[in-house]
Amino acid sequence: MKRIALAAAATLAIGAGPALAADDIIIGVIYPLTGNGAPVGLDAKAAYETAADIINTTHAAIPMVMGKGGGLEKLGGAHIKLVFADSQNDPQKARAEAERLITQEHAIAICGSYTSATGATISQVTERYEVPYMSADNSSPSLNQRGLKWFFRTSPTDETFSQAMFQFFKDEAAKGHAIGSVALFYEDSIFGTDSSNVQRKLAGEAGIKVAADIKYRANSPSLSAEAQKLKAADADAILPSSYTSDAILIMRAMNEIGYKPKAMLAQAAGFQESAYVTGAGALAEGVMSRSSFALDATKARPAIEPVNALYKARNHKDMNDNTSREITALLVLSDAINRAGSAKPEDIRQALIKTDIKGADTIMPWDGVKFDATGQNTAGTPVIQQITGGVYHTVWPF
Repeated sequence: MKRIALAAAATLAIGAGPALAADDIIIGVIYPLTGNGAPVGLDAKAAYETAADIINTTHAAIPMVMGKGGGLEKLGGAHIKLVFADSQNDPQKARAEAERLITQEHAIAICGSYTSATGATISQVTERYEVPYMSADNSSPSLNQRGLKWFFRTSPTDETFSQAMFQFFKDEAAKGHAIGSVALFYEDSIFGTDSSNVQRKLAGEAGIKVAADIKYRANSPSLSAEAQKLKAADADAILPSSYTSDAILIMRAMNEIGYKPKAMLAQAAGFQESAYVTGAGALAEGVMSRSSFALDATKARPAIEPVNALYKARNHKDMNDNTSREITALLVLSDAINRAGSAKPEDIRQALIKTDIKGADTIMPWDGVKFDATGQNTAGTPVIQQITGGVYHTVWPF
């Protein structure tokens, strides 16, 4: 059977090695594998490899979509072959690499890519060349509002996440813990800007005062001035939208001036990374974050335990908000390819449009996976978690 290329690598040299099996289906995965985003990218690599192993190998059946194993049944048992690309967390490099993959490597589908800024440029290229882009963990609400036909996102957006955060505030108020003011703290890329826009709107609708509105440059060497502003505002809750290094830095900066916020409820991102929990140490205790994933939902989602065991054996840590979404994205894409029985881009796109997966058939606390006309999953339902003893525990829904 002729080899099918579903996507390919970026500038990482995938050295010459044994020839691929004739029926391998290649899926390209674009993440930051070097630079300041490398810890996230390397975790993503382990997540996708775990998902590919679940799809390809013979094992005890896992109760979820593609959990049977043994390859893609409707493509003669073809295996998923992953080829990884390094975006270096640079949107323009991500754009150039996506184009190279499609025009030179004949890529017909791409997964990615952690930051919304790189997701925006990759999806522009896949749209132009008419190949699917599976957005695993890009959360900016604007990404699926650009009239794209080839963009699909399994995860909720920051709009959905923020709505859950403010519903949590409302439910807490009903228990006598009212939030009267918030401080918005956000980095200056599309992720932070879109997140703050949604939160500003929702705060107004809820009658909650925005006591501080602080935009900062991502990867700043110091956030001391911003910490002073947060302390001066002394809001009932800080709502940070930050990647990992900034999340650690602001916790340390606040600690240095003796400021302990009354509450912090993060827009995940860096605050859901193991590197944050390790880097912030005791300062992370009590911090809350919205999440796509709940590791402690094993009764409702029996696939969590076996999948987490496989991921942990490979990467020596538990799944988190990002890695669970990455595993889910590859399983959903592979399910569509299998149902299509084809590697033609249009056949895969049509299969993705028809996707209707129940939440119980995933590892996620979602109602399921079902895409609307914009390619957005409308059944992704988030949770709120809090760090206790260095571990995130689900605290909402109560």
